[in-house]
Amino acid sequence: MSKKLAMVIDSAVCIDCKACMLACKVENKVPEGQWRNWVKQQMSSPEAVIDNPKNARLHFQPGNCMHCDEAFCVQACPTGATYRNPDDNTIQVNKKLCIGCGSCIPACPYGARYRHPEQKVVDKCDFCANRRLRGEAPACVVTCPTKARTFGDIKDPSSDAARLLKEKTTVRVVGSHTDTRPNLYYVSSTAPMDWPGEAKIPTAIGLLKFLILPVSGAAGLTLLAVLTMLGRQLLGKDGDFDVKEEHHD
Repeated sequence: MSKKLAMVIDSAVCIDCKACMLACKVENKVPEGQWRNWVKQQMSSPEAVIDNPKNARLHFQPGNCMHCDEAFCVQACPTGATYRNPDDNTIQVNKKLCIGCGSCIPACPYGARYRHPEQKVVDKCDFCANRRLRGEAPACVVTCPTKARTFGDIKDPSSDAARLLKEKTTVRVVGSHTDTRPNLYYVSSTAPMDWPGEAKIPTAIGLLKFLILPVSGAAGLTLLAVLTMLGRQLLGKDGDFDVKEEHHD
């Protein structure tokens, strides 16, 4: 791995303007009703408010796909459509291989994935891959008026992201069920911390991958192509299996 792209976020300066969400939606043509990123919020602790009502305030927490080191979404994908880019450690979706089964959706404890209603494939934050090809930072990073988000290669000590990780104390939002080793870091502290769900891989998908893995070479590619075609046919007109999509607000 030559790079390890990550995001360091100072949620204390987030003002919930949602410019990051709108910039992402426009840049990546995210369909109506769906988002690739979010801003969560939490009120100051009840104890602090009781002691002094003036302490009552909201804390805002920007986020998006965590591009986890332990990515259960990759494990859940039966066709290899969801994969880790070996060049930069990001988790990507190959839309040509995606059959829209949605098994990766419950496998993500952060609710970072959704089915694209027109394309019939899974979509999520890819750290603005198209912008990065042009040498530009992700849209959410560039748009933030308070510069809450810092993006870069944390294996490069000269990058702003690596510098922040070295100079500041950081935390990661980790679920109580599974530590996926996310690559979003929050400066000092952040809230809420208890919102990630449990990573769930459908049993049928695990069995399917078990059957596919022993097959390699040309035969493997042929089987994968057949499964992709059959999968899309079996999903029906709307391209949906009965897989629950969880969105954490």
